[in-house]
Amino acid sequence: MHSYTADKKELVSEICKELTIHAQVDEEIFYPQFKKALGDTELIPEATVEHSTLKDLIAQVEGKEPDGEMFDAKIKVMSEYVQHHVKEEEGEMFPKAKKSKMDLEKIGTEISARKTELKKTKK
Repeated sequence: MHSYTADKKELVSEICKELTIHAQVDEEIFYPQFKKALGDTELIPEATVEHSTLKDLIAQVEGKEPDGEMFDAKIKVMSEYVQHHVKEEEGEMFPKAKKSKMDLEKIGTEISARKTELKKTKK
């Protein structure tokens, strides 16, 4: 039977994997196309910095024992960062992308295929 600590470690590992994959497909596929289509010089650089901070936090918790208040604090800050990031993507980037000439269906297919590929290699 799993202990609370083992379950927590497994959950954090899954969250870290999903966030890492999300950041990678954004940076490889969506961000370059968004930046090119809209001539963006603000949203993508800011989102890229947010990804960098998330990656730093992921590195601090992934594979570590979930022991103590500092670990929990890092998870809480990571959660707050993700909520902020999602709010900006959904509130600012996505509406601009929808109004642009970006082929969102094609981009969605590319992102989905890349996520599937990354999930196979990050087990």
